[in-house]
Amino acid sequence: MDLNNPGTTLLFVLLSILLVVWFLKSKQLHKGRLPPGPPALPILGNLFQMDIKAPHKSLIKLSEQYGPIFTVWFGRYPAVVLCGCETITEALVERGHDFSGRYLIPVLEKMTHGYGIVTSNGDRWKQLRRFSLSTLRNFGMGKKSIEERIQEEAHFLVTDIRNKKETPFSPDFLLRCAASNIICSIVFGDRFDYEDKKFLRLLELIAENAQVLSGPWVQMYNNFPKIMDFLPGPHKKIFQNVADLLNFMNEMIQSHKESFQKDFSRDYIDSFLIKMDEEKHKLDSEFIYKNLLMSAMNLFMAGTETTSTTLRWALQILAKHPQIQEKINREIVEVIGSCRRPTIEDRAKMPYTDAVIHEVQRYIDLVPMNLPHMVTRDLEFRGYLIPEGTFVVPVLASVLKSPSLWETPESFNPNHFLDENGRFKKSASFMAFSAGKRMCLGESLARMELFLFLTTLFQNFVFNPVIDHKDIDTSPAMSGILAVPHECKFCAISR
Repeated sequence: MDLNNPGTTLLFVLLSILLVVWFLKSKQLHKGRLPPGPPALPILGNLFQMDIKAPHKSLIKLSEQYGPIFTVWFGRYPAVVLCGCETITEALVERGHDFSGRYLIPVLEKMTHGYGIVTSNGDRWKQLRRFSLSTLRNFGMGKKSIEERIQEEAHFLVTDIRNKKETPFSPDFLLRCAASNIICSIVFGDRFDYEDKKFLRLLELIAENAQVLSGPWVQMYNNFPKIMDFLPGPHKKIFQNVADLLNFMNEMIQSHKESFQKDFSRDYIDSFLIKMDEEKHKLDSEFIYKNLLMSAMNLFMAGTETTSTTLRWALQILAKHPQIQEKINREIVEVIGSCRRPTIEDRAKMPYTDAVIHEVQRYIDLVPMNLPHMVTRDLEFRGYLIPEGTFVVPVLASVLKSPSLWETPESFNPNHFLDENGRFKKSASFMAFSAGKRMCLGESLARMELFLFLTTLFQNFVFNPVIDHKDIDTSPAMSGILAVPHECKFCAISR
């Protein structure tokens, strides 16, 4: 552009004025009485005040200046940020219905179109969540039947690790297989062999999406979706991967359709198909194919990636702290012994192991900004007027890493969950599974998996890192939607 040309200069000035006016009008449109926040630029919003590799850290820093509730702008759209245990509890628990919406940030909108358990709203979400919770419980979530499946899968995991013959290896792939097979048994009615090529491809797609969704490209996409749709980059891969995962889900559903019986449900897909048949004459039924397809994928992806990533973190942290690893093993020997399989009943007798697992979840801060929330109506909150449909960001990291709530928030310290007598103590500030009506659907399943997998692993092995344990980096490799650990190799020494 030749700015020496008077006509070009005038056009540039007019466009600049129009952009500023457009931005100011959009601010007026969304304003209500939103809480104050940092000044925002036209088009860019508060982009330059965000660390795109770890945006939650920027939001916590801004809360020091603007308080526990403030507004930031993602492009032309405002987001109300909630920080601190008191503020988040008030919003998500005490005012749970008002804050129970799911805001569809552009990447989620393009991936799901508002179908499925995770990204639906209103009556659709209520029906799908109620049905899914009931179905997961029917298929053993929190019960003895699922405990036996986890024990069996833990045995397969131990066998594959033992086959490494104490040579260096990365456990990431095996942990992902093991965690995924538990949710597969509930959703699809079966597990996969660790060498099944189709299964391995699916896990590769999930891992790749977890990496990209936690990186800066998705932050850029959510700010400028229409522009980014025309630009090359890793964000493009997300949508292709989702399409491939949906193709697999479609194959599984079609296979179930060919063999399912209305009076006998084998798994989640069968239960949904039966519900679809029961409501086929209801014009407003939410039990439709699109919701089945997306709900099955929601469960498969979430049940695979969140648990396996937590297990990866746990091995790294405990390899960095060998004295904690040994203390866990001593408790295992005292309570379980070296031969019997660990059971969920053992957890109540193993306060130190339980405290370590809770501290792993607190310390890693797996979903630092929660999944995006949305207010479901115009509401008054702490003296501000927040319009219906406003994007809300409950920063869980501000609770899990709060200096006022934890003795050593930035250090790994199991004593955060132990009283002076060494007994396990609960904490209202433990929000690793979020809080309120949008709390993690599979919390009880995840808790069972973490305890049974980890106690089985440490009953059988000592995990020695290939580098000096002091050099293990337990900071996230990236931290967007998920906090992703660095890759670390171990030698699993049989006990």
